[in-house]
Amino acid sequence: MINDLWYKNAVIYCLSVGTYMDANGDGVGDFQGLVRRLDYLHGLGVTAVWLMPFQPSPGRDDGYDVADHYGVDPRYGTLGDFVEFTHAAKQRGIRVLIDLVVNHTSDQHPWFQAARKDPKSPYRDWYVWSKKKPANADEGMVFPGVQKTTWTRDPEAGEYYFHRFYDFQPDLNTSNPHVQAEILKIMGFWIQLGVSGFRMDAAPFVISQKGADVKKPKEQFDMLRTFREFLQWRQGDSIILAEANVLPETDMDYFGEDGDRMQMMFNFQVNQHLFYALAAADAGPLVEAIGATKPRPATAQWGLFLRNHDELDLGRLSEEQRQRVFAAFGPDPSMQLYDRGIRRRLAPMLDGDRRRLELAYSLMFSLPGTPVIRYGDELGMGDDLSLPERNCARTPMQWSTEPHGGFTKSDRPVSPVIESGPYGFQHVNAAYQRRDLDSMLNWTERMIRMRKETPEIGWGDVTALDTGDPAVLALRYDWKNNSVVALHNLDGRPREPSFMLGLDDPELCLVNLFTGDHSRPDRDGRHTVLLSAYDYRWYRVGGLDYLLKRSEA
Repeated sequence: MINDLWYKNAVIYCLSVGTYMDANGDGVGDFQGLVRRLDYLHGLGVTAVWLMPFQPSPGRDDGYDVADHYGVDPRYGTLGDFVEFTHAAKQRGIRVLIDLVVNHTSDQHPWFQAARKDPKSPYRDWYVWSKKKPANADEGMVFPGVQKTTWTRDPEAGEYYFHRFYDFQPDLNTSNPHVQAEILKIMGFWIQLGVSGFRMDAAPFVISQKGADVKKPKEQFDMLRTFREFLQWRQGDSIILAEANVLPETDMDYFGEDGDRMQMMFNFQVNQHLFYALAAADAGPLVEAIGATKPRPATAQWGLFLRNHDELDLGRLSEEQRQRVFAAFGPDPSMQLYDRGIRRRLAPMLDGDRRRLELAYSLMFSLPGTPVIRYGDELGMGDDLSLPERNCARTPMQWSTEPHGGFTKSDRPVSPVIESGPYGFQHVNAAYQRRDLDSMLNWTERMIRMRKETPEIGWGDVTALDTGDPAVLALRYDWKNNSVVALHNLDGRPREPSFMLGLDDPELCLVNLFTGDHSRPDRDGRHTVLLSAYDYRWYRVGGLDYLLKRSEA
């Protein structure tokens, strides 16, 4: 069972092929370049690699405007190159997840081109049309401030088509059984080529009812069960990681009461309250978010992240909390996006403070779920706010001090590499950091190893411990008669929390997993730990004999 549910104790690494490594010198990353860097990823210790869209696309939305679901964009290589990559990854014990973008297509997709040209085309009903512009056409935009409407008139079709995102991304009519069958065919195709699962883009929109007469869309949750059943018939240990920024009361609708829908979902509720905790040095709302998202089937798992390729969405926070996070991490309007989020990378958000970066990543790795890290964050890469919208945090990987950070030999990289300032590739790159034992890269490698060696976090039941101090988060995990405790000081001042483990034996000790700084309880079974500013501790719980053995070792 443990081996089948590999995702319960995994570490996932997200990257974009086009900005990771260019092998042929044309300025665009490719699969041949990615294969060259697999040993780097293997050394880092990641369990799986999640690839952002690499299919043929006009590239108007970083590949999320897919024009062919069964191919590889020629800029990145061929299907043969993709299979070579999945095979090489498998040899190193690394699984491959890919983006499944089936809520919409590019307007250049052959399906849409056929649909718009002929009302009798079988593809006409693959999209959502209206003869008149619906009254609510200017509501529900995903990109407010950039996007004007969700219904656009197509002059060739003579009708309006629905698009939840940009106007060049018409929504698929996912209620159509033929579209649903095509989605299964797409998944089956990539599974056959070596993929272990999918990150489903915009999952709530995929399963939502669509149409001009739909006033209050309902989610068609049975579709999720159909997707899961198909995957498990084709390959039993394959998964779907759903992007679903929903409220906790609907979590079980996505996981399924019997665990028969999504295996994984991103925990946006915890993510947003995590940043409030970092901004306000207040763990209370984060503890509430952990508790609210705790119920889930035994086979289900949360995906946890700090930053990803999109903006940091703060829409689930109260107005006061959101403004607190904006003030701390994105005070300038140029750092904000869509009236709801921050578009920066993590390192500049935390002013490059190594203590705070370690605290943030230690937090992510020790929260209930599976950590997902973004390429370059293991180095502390920065952002380029001169680039539009989300592109500021999608700059090429910085490998060395060679021109363009060693990403490409071309003078025209697909996106500008960060060349100046404290986050320029001359200062932040993998080659330099792998030689520095105390670098962010080597620290992250050690943290990944420790996370994989503490399966209690991925598999166990979580309990928040009362420290009497809102600035200190204390979590205990219990699994198979083993317990792990993680402490984090969210404040820039030293703290000395005192707490009970809440276990039957009051004489249990805390064995530090990183240093020899262990903790023994007082006569009342209470532990008191001195934490410096932004400090953290990971402990395994054990008796005095266990502590003495660990100390002697």
